[in-house]
Amino acid sequence: MIRSLLFAPGNRPDLLKKFPRCDADAFVIDFEDGTPEPEKPAARRELAAVVSYLREQRLPGLIFVRTNDASSSHTEADIDAALRTDIDGLVIPKLGAVAHLQRFGQALSEAERLGRRRLALIGIIETMAGVMAAAQLAAGDDHLSALSFGGEDFISDIGGRRTADGLEVLYARSQVVLAARAAGLEAIDQVVVDIRDDDQFRRDAAAGRNLGYTGKMCLLPRQVTLANEVFSPTAQEVDRSRRLIDAYDAATAEGRGVTEFEGLMIDPPLLKRARAILAVASRAGRK
Repeated sequence: MIRSLLFAPGNRPDLLKKFPRCDADAFVIDFEDGTPEPEKPAARRELAAVVSYLREQRLPGLIFVRTNDASSSHTEADIDAALRTDIDGLVIPKLGAVAHLQRFGQALSEAERLGRRRLALIGIIETMAGVMAAAQLAAGDDHLSALSFGGEDFISDIGGRRTADGLEVLYARSQVVLAARAAGLEAIDQVVVDIRDDDQFRRDAAAGRNLGYTGKMCLLPRQVTLANEVFSPTAQEVDRSRRLIDAYDAATAEGRGVTEFEGLMIDPPLLKRARAILAVASRAGRK
């Protein structure tokens, strides 16, 4: 489960080596936007040492590398360098075509045939083409474990204007989460670039969770703490879900097909949500 996906530039080993101090569910070493063009080759050369250090520190979260996008001249070198290290998978930026996804999936399959353990892909949908193909992308390769929505690049691609309430990306944001969840994938929500506005992050994260997202991309360790909080069920939610399920089970044992709980008639959707909350709470460590 990825409630928080923390990014740091691939050319900044000083920042990457701080990952063990952070409670993110997954970490991304960023070779794309986070690493300036002239420094990309050097970042690739340093990658093995960085990953080895993180493994020695027993980093609890997953380790991913975000390569450059499929059109970049750096992509093949990024993939090759990443798959020579002990990472858990790759993050694909600006994913817009199934053929591009399968290119990455094939690289992972070849590495696995050579003895690597199972590896995962996270695809970031952040273009008009990606949003329009979201359902096909979600089913495009069995290495794909999550889809993420990139609102900043998307609004630039479509030529819109960014606002705090985010209504301008609501349709695209909804398309990505729908495609991900329908395919049984994790859905990781957009970044919040106002890095000093914790209230804005909480509002945006809560809106994402309400839409069905299961986690959020983060730019700072402080955002990780907030994301883990928002995307984990509260103690009140866990307690209410348990009591709702208990009420349903008691009614079923008495031969009643329907029952009331705190003014609500328990029906399959309510029961499904309650069970899902307990499942997420268990995975998040809230017993």
